[in-house]
Amino acid sequence: MIQLLLIAILGLLAQLILPWWSLALVAFLVCLWRSQSASQAFLYGFLGAALVWLGYALLIYLRTGGDFTGRMGELLFKVNNAALPMLATALLGGLVGGLSGLSGFFIRQAFGNQVASHAAGHTRP
Repeated sequence: MIQLLLIAILGLLAQLILPWWSLALVAFLVCLWRSQSASQAFLYGFLGAALVWLGYALLIYLRTGGDFTGRMGELLFKVNNAALPMLATALLGGLVGGLSGLSGFFIRQAFGNQVASHAAGHTRP
């Protein structure tokens, strides 16, 4: 659960000053450091990124009174529905975060725990 919160909070902060893909970098690094299994890495990466992007979509929805998301729904899905673009945004963001987290876990598996301990600042004697 700590991974989920770390990904969501650090990803939110990173996206305030960095490009959109900084969330993928955050999910990668957190899962490289903390994940215990591949399914856990994907799930926490997916949920953390999806929450951040869903939050941004809800913020846009509230600021525009639903006009912008409704128009995007009309443009993308041919339906004047504000929920569809928000769900699509959360799903795409979740996939980016989940696959990034999974990549971080697999990198740690491929190189052993050397990468994770080195990233945490621990060195072997």
